[in-house]
Amino acid sequence: MVLRMPDNELDPAASTQMFRAFVAEDRPAAPGEPARRSTPPVLLIAGVVVAIIVVAAAVLIAVS
Repeated sequence: MVLRMPDNELDPAASTQMFRAFVAEDRPAAPGEPARRSTPPVLLIAGVVVAIIVVAAAVLIAVS
């Protein structure tokens, strides 16, 4: 026997609300919200370059 939940009550497990939290909705950004950039930040690029230089220097020191 399956009991049907009345339409005027909230979902006791809140599964609908949890599902909506993980669904990407196409809504415009709020006016005070900055737009997301598609390019990576300059600090990230600089950090990767510095890490490559440090690793290369360590390899050169280890080889010689």
